Amino acid sequence: MLWLYDPFTLLALILAYAIGFVALMSIAGYIAPRVAWRFAGRFTLRASMLIVGLLIVVSGLAGLILIIYSLASVAGFDVVLTSGFIVSLALFLLIANLISYLLSPFLINLMYGAKPDEHLQEIVNEVSARLGLSKPPKAVIVNSPPNAFAYGSIISGRYVAVSRELAEMLSRDELEAVIGHELGHHLHRDNAIMLFMGLLPSLIYFMGVFLIRAGLISSTARLSSRRREGASGGLLLLLVGVAAVVLSFVIQVLVLAFSRLREYYADTSGASASSPRSMQRALAKLHVYYEGFAYAREVISTSKIKALFIYALTEAVANPLYHYGMPSRRVDWSHIDIDEVIEELKKKEVSSIQEYLSTHPPTPKRLRFLDKLRLGEW
Repeated sequence: MLWLYDPFTLLALILAYAIGFVALMSIAGYIAPRVAWRFAGRFTLRASMLIVGLLIVVSGLAGLILIIYSLASVAGFDVVLTSGFIVSLALFLLIANLISYLLSPFLINLMYGAKPDEHLQEIVNEVSARLGLSKPPKAVIVNSPPNAFAYGSIISGRYVAVSRELAEMLSRDELEAVIGHELGHHLHRDNAIMLFMGLLPSLIYFMGVFLIRAGLISSTARLSSRRREGASGGLLLLLVGVAAVVLSFVIQVLVLAFSRLREYYADTSGASASSPRSMQRALAKLHVYYEGFAYAREVISTSKIKALFIYALTEAVANPLYHYGMPSRRVDWSHIDIDEVIEELKKKEVSSIQEYLSTHPPTPKRLRFLDKLRLGEW
């Protein structure tokens, strides 16, 4: 029994749990794009989001009920006390996420020198009116590689940030499409929705780890005291814990698929704000920039604090959190036929690794989706 309380053993167990969690989430990240696209291909976008959202909630609640009753029946724990423990853990996770949600806008503004811009604010106001937003978010310019992102909280208010390079790189119609995409995240309340959706797999995972731990302790205690008749209860707790961890993986697959569907949904706002073609041109220009600037991809994708952002317009390589002092690159757009680039990209097959590393649907799939919008198929 002493090995269970040895600090080095406990540290090793915690590390093993963390590695297991990261591994499960990584596998989920690999599978999720395929799940999202299968749903998006068979149903309308809203129906797809509704189906996936319901699957997340129902499977999450089913997992919690399984945990409560396994503890109550196998370990003899009181259902009310067990439920209270789960609620307490859920509140802890919720508070931790809320603190990050509330503080991140101030950190972003401070670290990246976000400055109000009158011209950009005028565009945001116009696009907000088209999309039906009664109170336009604050428009700020940031110094970063070409990028745009939405952020905010109930304390700081809502923001739409556009990098100076992106504002210079895009035409007025393309910029309106990009801003429309980011306003779509505010309009659809994606921050709040994804905050809630992300709680379920985390809660079930940590409860599963708790059950595994409880099962190991119970089984070891029974065996060491030669009371083998109770060891089966510990084994059952262990099995339920493993099942809960696996279920958390399944739910995380659905959450990531849901997140990608929300990106397609935001693209519909960008297309409505300007046109599907303008949205395509903006995405293609971003693709050209980052395909040709490997150093920018490397620096930004390895940022230690990129998790502060839930959404960014471009993929993981274009996350706005980067180190200052990064050299700039200017693309001579006069020598690039961006419409030809769009057609080439739409035919491009996306590799599994590229899709796995992306936080958003791959650009070729987004371009093909926007084609369907233009043809009225969605």
